[in-house]
Amino acid sequence: MSESYEDGVCGDGAPDFIPPRAIRSGRRSGVIVPLVERDEAALLESVKTAPRRSSIIKDPSVAKVSGGRKKTVSFSSMPSEKKVSSAADCLAFMQGGCELKKVRPNSRIYSRFYTLDCEVGCLRWEPSKKDGDRARLDISAIREVRTGKSTETFLHNGPSDHLAEEAAFSIFHGDEYQSLDLVALSADVANIWVTGLRYLLSHPGAIGGGSGGDGGVGEGSIGSKMRWNWLAAEFALVDEDGHGIVSEDTAVATICKLCPGIKEAKVRLRFKEIQRSKEKLTSHVTLEEFQEAYCELCTRPDVYFLLVQLSKDRECLDAQDLRLFLETEQGLSLATTEGCLELLRRFEPSAAGRERVLLGLDGFTRYLQSAECQLLDPEHQNVCQDMKMPLSHYFISASYRSYLLDDQVHGRADLGGLIRALQVGCRCLELGVTDGPEGEPLLGVDHGTDGKHHHHHHHHHHHHGSVTLRSALEVVNKYAFLTSQYPLLLYLCQRCSPSQQRTLAQHLKKVFGPKLHTPESLPVSLGGRATILPSPEQLKGKVLLVGKKLPPEEEGSEGEVSEEDEEIGGGGPLAGRRMTIPGEEELGVVLVVPPPPQPRRLRLRRELSDLITVARTGSRSFYAYRTSAQPSQQHSPPSTPSTPGTPMTLDPPYWTLCSLGEGEAGRLASESPEELVNFTKRCLTRVRPSSVRLDSSNPNPQGYWKGGVQLVALNQQTPGAMLDLTRGRFMQNGGCGYVLRPAVMREEVSYFSAQSQGCVPGVPPQTLRVKVISAHSLPKPQGSGAKGEVIDPYVVLELHGVPADCTEQRTRTAAQNQDDPLFDETFEFQVNMPELALLRFVVLDDDYIGDDFIGQYTIAFECLQPGYRNVPLLGLAGDPLPHASLFVHIAITNRRGGGKAQRRGLSVRRGVRRGREYVTLRNTGIKVLDDAFRPANGPLREATDLREYALSATVTFKEQCGLPPMATLKQCIQSLATRLQNPDGPPSATLTLKEGYPCLEPLGNLTDATRKLLNGYDTMISANKQLIENADGVHDRIAQVQKEGMVFHEDMPRLVEKENLKGRKQSKAVESFAWNITVLKGQCDLLRSAKIDALDTLRQLALACEASGLILTSDGHYTPHGTSTRRGSGHSNGRS
Repeated sequence: MSESYEDGVCGDGAPDFIPPRAIRSGRRSGVIVPLVERDEAALLESVKTAPRRSSIIKDPSVAKVSGGRKKTVSFSSMPSEKKVSSAADCLAFMQGGCELKKVRPNSRIYSRFYTLDCEVGCLRWEPSKKDGDRARLDISAIREVRTGKSTETFLHNGPSDHLAEEAAFSIFHGDEYQSLDLVALSADVANIWVTGLRYLLSHPGAIGGGSGGDGGVGEGSIGSKMRWNWLAAEFALVDEDGHGIVSEDTAVATICKLCPGIKEAKVRLRFKEIQRSKEKLTSHVTLEEFQEAYCELCTRPDVYFLLVQLSKDRECLDAQDLRLFLETEQGLSLATTEGCLELLRRFEPSAAGRERVLLGLDGFTRYLQSAECQLLDPEHQNVCQDMKMPLSHYFISASYRSYLLDDQVHGRADLGGLIRALQVGCRCLELGVTDGPEGEPLLGVDHGTDGKHHHHHHHHHHHHGSVTLRSALEVVNKYAFLTSQYPLLLYLCQRCSPSQQRTLAQHLKKVFGPKLHTPESLPVSLGGRATILPSPEQLKGKVLLVGKKLPPEEEGSEGEVSEEDEEIGGGGPLAGRRMTIPGEEELGVVLVVPPPPQPRRLRLRRELSDLITVARTGSRSFYAYRTSAQPSQQHSPPSTPSTPGTPMTLDPPYWTLCSLGEGEAGRLASESPEELVNFTKRCLTRVRPSSVRLDSSNPNPQGYWKGGVQLVALNQQTPGAMLDLTRGRFMQNGGCGYVLRPAVMREEVSYFSAQSQGCVPGVPPQTLRVKVISAHSLPKPQGSGAKGEVIDPYVVLELHGVPADCTEQRTRTAAQNQDDPLFDETFEFQVNMPELALLRFVVLDDDYIGDDFIGQYTIAFECLQPGYRNVPLLGLAGDPLPHASLFVHIAITNRRGGGKAQRRGLSVRRGVRRGREYVTLRNTGIKVLDDAFRPANGPLREATDLREYALSATVTFKEQCGLPPMATLKQCIQSLATRLQNPDGPPSATLTLKEGYPCLEPLGNLTDATRKLLNGYDTMISANKQLIENADGVHDRIAQVQKEGMVFHEDMPRLVEKENLKGRKQSKAVESFAWNITVLKGQCDLLRSAKIDALDTLRQLALACEASGLILTSDGHYTPHGTSTRRGSGHSNGRS
């Protein structure tokens, strides 16, 4: 049973994070350009035959100017539309003209109709107070065209804040670089103008007499010729007779083969339109018609505009272009020219392109859609985390009664559910065992016959065709280690009679044999206490049983154990309270926690007890820990760390698993998260769904992960948002079912407050910027009504994590029956706890009948790859939707690593304009401790100064280049290079190496503005040099203070007693100690990452200078200063 979107929040009480259904926005009219050869009658006919939203043909915001018809362009999939697939299309559109908003420095915004006059070589606009000859801008006077709101006019103009960033662009002209600041009606139109103008700047011959629409302009580029020749070769392969024509079926099949994912009906419809427009009586297709249909249907405008931007308007990439793209945008600092050559040969479809080692539009599209550009970091396709830590240090994928079909009351047992759970990587399975006929235990749930222990009264019953436990164990044994080699926990809920318990024990030993990890094989004696749990690596290939265990003092062949009720807490401090299950408030489900009942006594056979490796306990073990940890207080203060060896700690029993009900666990995670985190550092903890979820729905696991709970058992058979989150979490680390918890949940001394904004002290939040560019091959919603192929998709971005991080944003609705819509919308998120954050993309239909769900993809923040990425969409049950995907751009600032080097896209940096904020250490009230921490104050300030100086110098340089902080360094150098160009000789500055650092040496006379730019470049290099050369020394001084502080950790009881600290002061001292240790470690990590970023900055600058023609060295290539620890991708990705 799938989960639907309902109101919910992400905060106290760990409710389900299910965003409300977004408010329906108005149907956003796309921008269409009718085919030039159509007359008014043909246009009217096309309106009649268009789908029911035929108003998309018009743009009501544009009036006719000077009697001319407003021409616009759309990138939707309507067969009657003209797609932009070349520079010629851009110039044709510009000659037709369109409305643009002109932004003036005086905060006034004017609407003007702009056209390109190719005959004269100028831009014209009207209406204007100037005469016709003055209301123009010569193309020859244009120096540069920039995207975005980057000029002084945009940055300091209040009204422009309401104009879309993606639709803004600026034209710099004249020797003084005056700017003409414009905003189009959409990002689509802005891209056309930017591409067309840049093409004219790099191809002056296209001006003066060229129409742009017929010939020459698009086909003249290298990439365009490669494409047309490739299509001709493919056409020749299916033209068996060599007559230059093929059947429509053959042409359709060929295009579908060359462009996987395109709908056959769309291709066939386009050929029908071509036949009608030419009044053909035959359905045969010529080469020209085949090329025309392919280019219109299979060109992705978003990829085309990106290609033009990267290729200097040649419409193809060489190895150096691709390497620069991988380095500056994709975060692959180890890319090599040799590796890029291999990529070009692998993805370029045309023989000419492969021979010349060039990547054209179709090859670049294939590359961006390939596994090389997937959103998931390929390192996580395999186990990549440290698997030698104690079991309690990992989140573990767990299933809950996945063998039940239908619901939790009358559900039939089915072995298929167990198989599916193991195949998706679950490492903890719950098996219910009841007495069966003929002494053979059955797989199923005994709900009990004593209703007073439950808020629901269930009757114990068996169905015909019951599944024996023996057959279930054999299935588990067969599939246990096919997906993951790491240990499998079998959570036994057995209510069998002693005789059938003996049979159960025999089955377990016989089926699993040596795989069964029994207590006798443990490295410590049963009566002793071990310091840590074994690691997943130590327990590879082993099955561990979790269940009730006889107490050590029991010596008989069987004895009694108490069956603690784990549903609501079994008589903890919540007893007698009215409470709702998190996420179920709107359903009115209210439970009354029963007072502590007399624990049920169950008979347990010694044979079964001896096989149990991990003893199952209820919430009493947590409350016992809390009581012992705070002898002088009823409640623990926030953030009290666990400090073994002090009177404030009592470790729970070693081989135990504390099982909590959903309701109580949610309250503990919200009200006592720090205590719960400290408890889980040594003890495994499990949360199971509430029994009020009779429909087998699932709780939000994120609410329990933030409290450190390792096992959140979900109904794996129930698709929906909650299961998506779980699968997104465990998709990392090779899908092995074990994911390392954040360091603050593992370290013995740490400060972590999940409920606060800065949950880890001394570490600033990271900024995630996601640009949703487009979607492709979207299917209809699986549950929608039968209404043709019409969809109006939009994308919801959900960020799940600690409460401070939970939020959602959505794109506009892409109307007009678009299964390949363009969005071009950017969203920004603050991420306080990246190790716990999950990003979920959900594609929905705004014009649905029934279910509006199209597809989704959920990924852990730590697995995000920067740059332009492909997001494969999954269906309701988690199965891939064929060819359906999103195309996005990812950039992350302040990215830090938890023990491993992290890559990041350098497209985003935040400016630092306010006063510098220095992190401070807390006073513990213990003199010897405060004296030990005091030497860190100086290096902590130095670390902040080094990082902030490098950051602010980089942002300042970008602003001097007229670019926003999110611009790439490559864009900055390109902007600088245009000012350094000298038509009569070499550029006015060249790249030289000084002490291994890339410096720009001025040559000849420079204008004051250009000299100021070079000074800004020098300042940036100096700041990064200072960081690189001083980071290690400052890092070591901070780390030494941390090391010396940890020496006092074991001595805390004596120090506390010596200072006579009691009650709150005692807790405050321990809390401040943990705070200081966490700050010192966090600052060390930040400084190490900052040095890596500085090394990458130097590499980016050198590569950009080389690509822009500013390099003049003996070998022509930059040798990196120092060695960066950043990795390339696990795929080749341009690495040799």
